[in-house]
Amino acid sequence: MIKLHTNVNFLTEVHRKEVFPLLFDMHFLKSEIVLKYYELVEEVSECDVVVFPIDYASFLKHRSEFLALQDEAKREGKTIWIYSAGDYGFTNYIKNGVTFRLGGFNDGLSDSTYIMPSFVNDPYKTQLPQGFSALGKEKKPSIGFVGHAQSGISKYMKELSSHLKTQVKRKLNKLVADAQPFYPSSIKRAKYLMKLGLSEQLNTNFVLRESYRAGAQTEVDKQKTTQEFYDNIYDNAYTFCSRGVGNFSVRFYETLAVGRIPILLNTNCRLPLPDIIDWKRHCVIVEESKKESLEEQILAFHNSKTEVEFETLQKQNRELWENHLTRHAFFMGVYDAFIKQKRKND
Repeated sequence: MIKLHTNVNFLTEVHRKEVFPLLFDMHFLKSEIVLKYYELVEEVSECDVVVFPIDYASFLKHRSEFLALQDEAKREGKTIWIYSAGDYGFTNYIKNGVTFRLGGFNDGLSDSTYIMPSFVNDPYKTQLPQGFSALGKEKKPSIGFVGHAQSGISKYMKELSSHLKTQVKRKLNKLVADAQPFYPSSIKRAKYLMKLGLSEQLNTNFVLRESYRAGAQTEVDKQKTTQEFYDNIYDNAYTFCSRGVGNFSVRFYETLAVGRIPILLNTNCRLPLPDIIDWKRHCVIVEESKKESLEEQILAFHNSKTEVEFETLQKQNRELWENHLTRHAFFMGVYDAFIKQKRKND
């Protein structure tokens, strides 16, 4: 069991949305699975890890509590687990600090960074009551996409404006986030999808929207667009996934949850639990910089699978999500990695 110490005064409804996901499961959900492996202790001297209780950027605003907990960890020589929320995330340089974040650029991330999955609800409990079944292999790969993808100068300027506002907030210390270059995600996405849509060797089923969730405002409209989104993933063996504002894709995890095969456009991403998961076995990771086109990379992957392997992969992807990428399962993987490292150090 891993013993955690934190400032429990932050585990309240006021901070509910900012709480470190592991502590959320322990304190708010009282997850029996998680509590078999982790426990909270009152004294820092008794713990294995000191945990910053809420998102790093929010905790910084409580400077005295932040410094007190950091000093306790330093005095006792304890590892610190830090949660950096949001699209961008933040790289800190706290000694013995381990950061948990959703995305970032692989080349700039240290070995002490855990990329967390986007924790999504089980679509077979919310949107797809028919339950999982694998699709058979077709001669032409079927690729789906429903989402925000729009080109044009107006859209480019809108995304550039949003990026510059973020940069100004960073410079004025109103936003704790890593810097990143401008990336017009919806325009890039539209560009790649249009290219794939022209291919005669692919069956594409794309629904390109001019705004997030097609601008849905009412609960009825939100439910409708969500259903269309998951139906599209379910009906196509592959789904095209590329980054948004942050350098990660929620759609990537939603595709795995359905038990289909993500086509991930690699933008120098780091994926969760790379020491446990061989990601090249579970998804098509395409590179714009390769000599082969995106279409050729997709076809090479598709043609390398037998019919049995193709259906088995879909089943394995659903199991991968259940066993490693749900919230409690992910932190079981973190537990295993921590214990393994601890034994190695001992």
